[in-house]
Amino acid sequence: MLDILVIAPHPDDAELGMAGAIMKFIAEGRRVGVLDLTNGEPTPHGSLEIRARETATASKIMGLQWRENLGLPNRSLEPTLEARAKLAGVIRREKPKWLFAPYWVDAHPDHVAATELIEAARFWAKLTRTDLPGEPHHPARIFNYYCIHLRQAIQPAFVLDISEFWERKRAAILAYESQFVTGRPTEPPTLVDGFEIEAAYWGKTIGVRYGEPFANREPLGMRSMGELI
Repeated sequence: MLDILVIAPHPDDAELGMAGAIMKFIAEGRRVGVLDLTNGEPTPHGSLEIRARETATASKIMGLQWRENLGLPNRSLEPTLEARAKLAGVIRREKPKWLFAPYWVDAHPDHVAATELIEAARFWAKLTRTDLPGEPHHPARIFNYYCIHLRQAIQPAFVLDISEFWERKRAAILAYESQFVTGRPTEPPTLVDGFEIEAAYWGKTIGVRYGEPFANREPLGMRSMGELI
C-alpha cells in the first residue's frame, strides 16, 4: 500500500511538477507511487520504446519503487465512466492517504481531464455497493501540483522547500531527452534552464534556494505553527 499516489496525465508531468517533493517524501520514509494515465505518445521525437526507457531512468533517479501506467489514450484523455472505474480500482488496491493531481486550470485538455477524472475516481473509490475490485477507500486529501501550459501568475496554497533535491530533479527531467533536449534550442536559457529559474523563484518566495508550488481546493488543518518556514 502507498502513502502517496502522484497521478500524472503523461510520463514526465510528475517529474516537472513535483519530482523534488517525491524525493523529499521518499527520504522521509513515505511510500510514494506514480501512476501515469497515458504513455504520452506520439510526440515529435519520441516513441513508445523511447518514452518507456526515459520513464524508467527518471524513476530510478527519483528512487521510485512503484510506478504504473493506466493505459488511457494520449491526446484524447477523457473522464469517462470506464476510466473512472479503472482509476478507482487502483486507489482501492493501493489505499493512498494523499493524492496529487495536476492543477485544474490548464491549456492542455489532457491535464484538465486528468484532474476531473482523479476527483471523480477518489469519490468512487469509497463506494460500498459496487462491482469495483477491492475494499472501499477514500484518500484524505488531494493536492495539486503545477505542470501547466499557460503563462499564469499563480498564487499557490503552499510552497515546499526542495533545495537539496533540485539537482536530482533536473537529472530526472533531463532523462526525458526526447521531450526536453532533442530538437530544442541550445542557446541559454534552454527549456530546462527555465525550469530551474521557476524553481528558484518559488524558493525565493519562502526564503530558500529552490521550491515547488502546490494548490489545494480544501482548507489545510494545522495542529501547530512549528513546521512553517
